[in-house]
Amino acid sequence: MTRLQTAHTPDGRRLEASHVLSVPADDAWELLADTTRWPDWMPLVNGVEATDRRVQTGTTGRIRVSGVWLPFRITDCSRSDRRWRWHLSGMPSGAYRVDALEESRCRVAVELPPHAVGAAPVSLRALESLESALGAE
Repeated sequence: MTRLQTAHTPDGRRLEASHVLSVPADDAWELLADTTRWPDWMPLVNGVEATDRRVQTGTTGRIRVSGVWLPFRITDCSRSDRRWRWHLSGMPSGAYRVDALEESRCRVAVELPPHAVGAAPVSLRALESLESALGAE
């Protein structure tokens, strides 16, 4: 089930795109946190260079979108909360989060700041791609 709603997040009120997946939360988190796998599920990303393979607070790098390289920085990463937040081209670009629901189900959410609500359709597509990437493992 894919949803788009407003939600209260640790960063305040955000537009939240989410999707329930039939995989354990740890599996979804591992895919989200692996920078080498971002092109597998981020629809517009076709290249990644990062200082760390697994995101952590302070990871920097760049992503290639439509042939243009854009710098990013992971501003906060909590493995225990399964949540990371980033800036893209110096602007806050939201957060990714995995919530455990049951042993073999989870909910993945993209939290979008107010200035990035136009990214909602791409975020919804990313969540669907994430499900496909996890099913292919």
